[in-house]
Amino acid sequence: MTDQILTTTAASEDARAALMRVRTEVAKAVVGQDAAVAGMLVALLCRGHILLEGVPGVAKTLLVRTLAAALAVETKRVQFTPDLMPGDLTGSLVWDAAASEFTFRPGPVFTNLLLADEINRTPPKTQSALLEAMEERQVSVDGRPRPLPSPFMVAATQNPVEYEGTYPLPEAQLDRFLLKVTLPLPPREQEIEVLTRHAGGFDPRDLAAAGVTAVAGIDDLAAGSAAVREVSISADIVGYVVDIARATRTSPSLSLGVSPRGATALMATSRAWAWLNGRSFVTPDDVKALAHSTLAHRLSLRPEAELDGVAVGSVLDSALASVPVPR
Repeated sequence: MTDQILTTTAASEDARAALMRVRTEVAKAVVGQDAAVAGMLVALLCRGHILLEGVPGVAKTLLVRTLAAALAVETKRVQFTPDLMPGDLTGSLVWDAAASEFTFRPGPVFTNLLLADEINRTPPKTQSALLEAMEERQVSVDGRPRPLPSPFMVAATQNPVEYEGTYPLPEAQLDRFLLKVTLPLPPREQEIEVLTRHAGGFDPRDLAAAGVTAVAGIDDLAAGSAAVREVSISADIVGYVVDIARATRTSPSLSLGVSPRGATALMATSRAWAWLNGRSFVTPDDVKALAHSTLAHRLSLRPEAELDGVAVGSVLDSALASVPVPR
């Protein structure tokens, strides 16, 4: 029994070290954006999906490609457009003349890391097909369920500025994303570093030349996910998470507060964050650190609050401040 515990602990430590090396590898190609890298690792450990929001040109696509290269997993990118059909995403039946039968041709959703670029540019019918694949981890074609590879994560992006010709994700669909991370424009020093790298010959299409190598794998992710499930969370911390969720439901500025699914997501991401930071238990600081990226996109402001210029982040800060922190 003792040997089994020691083996499990060693596997957990090895997995954590490997995922820490992933952050170093990503930094070889992507300057800054540490919050987005950490968020994607947390989402992978929790078997969830992530929504990346940022203006064009802040390295969203490069980030996903570099992370996939560092983890040695397959990645595919789909540019969502108004005429994209569900079959273009999930796959379809194609007539095979040689065999005289229909055969299934898998779509780009059959991958480990799917970059759904500008998800809000495609109609709800196609959005729903992707969200079904996210939730069920399978697609149904001609009545037959076809399981997706494991691990499977969707990193969806949307542009926060341009709304013309878009189909905004409704709250019920936003709730399916474990995390939402905003990729800001880089500060001056980081932007100088980006241009310096390009002046030195950096090619974002050739990650191998940038020195990016696979430093972790699917086994490390599986061991990490198993270790995260073993992270202890006290009754006080569980109560703290529930009280935060309930505080958002009573806020006068919000028409929609955090659902029980959102509270469960905050507990899961807090455990993953605690494990990544080398702890086997969750602290209130872990909950606070992941509260905004886990909960903010699940909240909906009242129209009058929007007219008054109230921001979701400030409402969430007020809810966090109103809940006593367990000692």
